[in-house]
Amino acid sequence: MLTLPISDIVQVSVVLSPVAAVRSGFNLGLIIGTGTVISAVDRVKLYSGTDSMITDGFTADMDEYKAAQLYFSQFPAPTRVAIGRWDNTGEETALEAVQACRAANTEWYACTLCGAVKADIEAIAAYIETAKPSSVFGYTTADVDVPVNTAGNIMETLKAASYRRTFGQYSTGADSIAAIIGYAMGANTGVANSAYTLAYKKEVGVTPEALTETEVTTIKGINGNIYINRGTSYNLFEQGVMADGSHFDDVINLDMLVNDVQLSVMDLLAGVSKVPQTEGGVTLIVSAITGPCNDALNRGFIAPGVWNAAPILTLGTGDTLSKGYLILSETIDGQSESDRSLRIAPPIYICCKLAGAIEHVVISIQVNS
Repeated sequence: MLTLPISDIVQVSVVLSPVAAVRSGFNLGLIIGTGTVISAVDRVKLYSGTDSMITDGFTADMDEYKAAQLYFSQFPAPTRVAIGRWDNTGEETALEAVQACRAANTEWYACTLCGAVKADIEAIAAYIETAKPSSVFGYTTADVDVPVNTAGNIMETLKAASYRRTFGQYSTGADSIAAIIGYAMGANTGVANSAYTLAYKKEVGVTPEALTETEVTTIKGINGNIYINRGTSYNLFEQGVMADGSHFDDVINLDMLVNDVQLSVMDLLAGVSKVPQTEGGVTLIVSAITGPCNDALNRGFIAPGVWNAAPILTLGTGDTLSKGYLILSETIDGQSESDRSLRIAPPIYICCKLAGAIEHVVISIQVNS
């Protein structure tokens, strides 16, 4: 019997959705040192623990190994570390080493340089402000001019430059900042209610500094961080701020939100045949942005609250953001002909209310006998 294909009448095609771009987990730290275990050609290598570093040839007395020990000793512990090579056998500067590590690997988010001195720190801090992908730099200093805030000390210098992506710790322990970087990378899981601050965390493996109240106030006044003991029982990292006074958790969470929004919209543009230049097309873009905003809400970075900033389109000062965010766009009809001919979407605004964090408490006990 002659059989004709059903596809002449009912045609079914299978369309596979394109694989979304891999999101950076924002949970990988980079430790750079001068050891020669990693070649200058390879530049960066990933490790899941210090045992594998020993297997590769690192020894317990090497700066990178000691810093990695601090990094992995925190709780929650990070799952990976990137070790970078500073090829200072030639003319390579510390800055060039960081730039080479960025070129070799774009996954790492927070970096530190073992044994960094003031000139190294200044150069790297300036670079990291505009490095792509967005990153942060942590440094350790034991400079004696910091606790007394002598003019020109490294923390005062970076504060004056308003650097938002560099944070420093005054510590007489070598590369102590690796500990809090390890905590930050380990805690940044991205799951529900995983938002955190660096304030009052323990730095396992780091000895608290014996600082006076005046020295603590001085260091905090120039936006430095310290590890101290309070009330005998509490060893605490304080305060978790960047050189410009921004909080580390705000910086990393905003970076995550920007990253997720960019990639979600890019997935949309690359994954459909066309996003029409209509209100319906703008709705598609807004829908793509909604997912990353919900993720930020679930993490605890944003939360419902009152919009106290200037009005934006239909959002007025004093209005409540019931979901912690509101996505608004200007109209297609209001576009200029030049923007339309260039196929540019009308401006879209993501209005977020940060959840913030409580780090200081005032309590009044009222007693009546």
